[in-house]
Amino acid sequence: MISVRTRFWVESVTGSACGVLAVLTVFWPDWIEGLTGFDPDHHSGWFEWAIVVALLVVCAAAGSLARAEWRRPKMAVPIAD
Repeated sequence: MISVRTRFWVESVTGSACGVLAVLTVFWPDWIEGLTGFDPDHHSGWFEWAIVVALLVVCAAAGSLARAEWRRPKMAVPIAD
């Protein structure tokens, strides 16, 4: 079994959550306004697209970090004779 550090799981969950929220925002742009009541762009849509871009950047960064963590060389374990 491959053992990975907790860091891998944090990066994977963060990347996945950001990806899901980015897709959600593309298909339902007003979910943030509906959830929080916060409407800084007065329904022009620029704020939602800025959030999509930011979420995709975080998703890509977290995914890259998780991949690097997964491929990180494992410490050599001495084999007992």
